[in-house]
Amino acid sequence: MPPDLIPVLAKNKSIKVENIDPLGSMGLIRFNFMFPPFNNQKMRQAILYAIDQNDYVLGIAGDVKNGHPCYSYFTCGTPLASEVGAEPLKGKRDFEKAKQLIKEAGYKGEKIVIISATDQPIVHSQSLLTAETLRKLGLNVDLQAGDWGTLITRRTSKEPVDKGGWSIFHTWLVGPDVTSPAVNFAIRGSGQKAWFGWPDDPKIEELRDAWFATTDAASSKNRRDHCADQPHVERREEIAIFLRSARRCEFIRTAG
Repeated sequence: MPPDLIPVLAKNKSIKVENIDPLGSMGLIRFNFMFPPFNNQKMRQAILYAIDQNDYVLGIAGDVKNGHPCYSYFTCGTPLASEVGAEPLKGKRDFEKAKQLIKEAGYKGEKIVIISATDQPIVHSQSLLTAETLRKLGLNVDLQAGDWGTLITRRTSKEPVDKGGWSIFHTWLVGPDVTSPAVNFAIRGSGQKAWFGWPDDPKIEELRDAWFATTDAASSKNRRDHCADQPHVERREEIAIFLRSARRCEFIRTAG
């Protein structure tokens, strides 16, 4: 249900509005690791200090009742959820720190192309918020909006931005798809075999394999924390930016 309709329908005593998706959906920012500027680790780190998940919750879910920040690689509220290593994203927003990292990265004004889809409100709202934040950091942002079909086709491109490539896209993954290292494909670092963005991170692949070898819950959580430890978090294949619940409405039948 579109979030702007929820308060309208909730006022009608003949309609019941309820949450039907306790795990929700996790929105994320996806970087392209192949080309400048986000092939530079410090550029990705910089964005961590500037993005405010609360802005995305309000911009996308419309109300804190419909979503909340989630600083975990794995779905909040599930056994493997963890905020280990999330301090740069969770702490006070620090634009000066972000700008310093951008300077250290040697950013030279390279164009950052954010591809968006106006027919997907969740995607486009994220894109607008990210574009505004990056511009506040002094980055050269080009928001290129089309439809969802164009976005999912274009994100397969491994060309630089001047040949139709991209720097960032946004999407969302349903909660059950990101509950563990087994199913969360977005954290994979398998290079050209990885999900769009193609991060090459042998260490996370090694840690993921080690997680599969665990035989009890305590070891599983320990390996989970290794998967989300600070060095890896700062390499960031993506930035999780909110957890949104799905709601439905139904008419309440009364006698007469």
